[in-house]
Amino acid sequence: MKIDQPDYFPPADFTTADEAVDRLKQIYDLSISFLKNAFSDITTSMKGGIKYRAFYPEISIKIDRFAQIDSRLSFGHLTQPGHYATTITRPDLFENYLKQQIGLLIRNHNVPVTIGVSDTPIPLHFAIPQGLDGNITQDRVSQTSLRDMFDVPELSNMNDNIVDGLYDNHGGMPLPLAPFTAQRVDYSLARLAHYTATRPEHFQNYVLFTNYQFYVSAFEIYAREQLARTDSGYTSFVATGDHEITSSDADIEQSTKTPQMPSYHLKRADGNGITLVNIGVGPSNAKTATDHIAVLRPHAWLMVGHCAGLRSSQNLGDFVLAHAYVREDKVLDDDLPVWVPIPALAEVQVALEQAVASVTELQGFELKKIMRTGTVATLDNRNWELRDNSGPVRRLSQSRAVALDMESATIAANGFRFRVPYGTLLCVSDKPLHGELKLPGMASEFYKSQVSRHLMIGIKAMESLQNMPLERLHSRKLRSFDQPAFL
Repeated sequence: MKIDQPDYFPPADFTTADEAVDRLKQIYDLSISFLKNAFSDITTSMKGGIKYRAFYPEISIKIDRFAQIDSRLSFGHLTQPGHYATTITRPDLFENYLKQQIGLLIRNHNVPVTIGVSDTPIPLHFAIPQGLDGNITQDRVSQTSLRDMFDVPELSNMNDNIVDGLYDNHGGMPLPLAPFTAQRVDYSLARLAHYTATRPEHFQNYVLFTNYQFYVSAFEIYAREQLARTDSGYTSFVATGDHEITSSDADIEQSTKTPQMPSYHLKRADGNGITLVNIGVGPSNAKTATDHIAVLRPHAWLMVGHCAGLRSSQNLGDFVLAHAYVREDKVLDDDLPVWVPIPALAEVQVALEQAVASVTELQGFELKKIMRTGTVATLDNRNWELRDNSGPVRRLSQSRAVALDMESATIAANGFRFRVPYGTLLCVSDKPLHGELKLPGMASEFYKSQVSRHLMIGIKAMESLQNMPLERLHSRKLRSFDQPAFL
């Protein structure tokens, strides 16, 4: 079969990040235009016998000596001499990230980066993000034998071997320069749009996860307050269905479809705003959301949800700041063994504690009246109380757990796994071990009085982290000894 592909630029060396990213854009745009035009021609003419193929751009760099790097830095440099490379997708979406990472490499090693065409083809499905429906019927698509004419996604190119430390450098291939391959990123970008009903372009660098819809209304109220201020730094608010407003009194069109994990975005021009994702209940959704958001390389994510309080000294509405986790969620056992410790990150812990103090106006020892710092246990069984609970209760006691939920350990563990700074601040909504169950009337009063305050603590913590240098926020404790240079 004849193979048709674009006429590409030859590989070129660049000593500035701006020029390097411009070339990445040129190669990527050429590839996408070629595939879109070929697909349009095929579905119109039904011609066969040609394989249409285009490729992702690639960044590569060769280091022939050990560099003297500031030991305080956790990213932006290579640990040993060698040849490193990574495929790139959507350089328009990742422009700021790429300029930062490439600039650090050039500065720290004083060598150019090479921008060229990789040998990894772009699947047609990722070249046409809106999918293959539109005006193209399934019958016409099937008649064109797309698998014969275009490349399709390959699972072998969409794994997490790099971040999971399972990368096998067989055959002298270049070492990984970034934590994700281009196809893995494209896969998650498509999944994000599906699960959250907002485009990846809207996601901000600071992400709040919650497990209750009540927080969404409070987040919208806060967003409108910020848009009414000229000095807030926030530029717009985006709801599900990509409905975006820029003024505080604008109406938001209701989405016709409720997604599995609705997301909402209070945006800043530089991307350093706040995204809220309602992941619902359960570790499966928590893993799914973080698996895909991780490719956007956020600067921090926090869980602000409800939990069961396990101590008699706790009251409904008290806060729990997690400093350790009992992981019985089971969804990450194959990716991150349970024997791997999930450390508390000092920068995030301090931001959360200071935010609680600011919102509640309690300081020092007085803060202990409404907040416990301790271990959070995450289970995969929402109705664990209905079984013989002697085993779980014993383990909870042995672990010194102070709270129980179904998402926090999953989010923290995936943050550790994907090198995304993480934290957890929960609010006690019931105390099953002490007979204080969540009843309808009691719950309503609790939600009214606590949701807004709890969300505000999460927002204040994020705004504190926004002002922190990335070199400090992205802790070295999240990086392995053979870590890729890119954040």
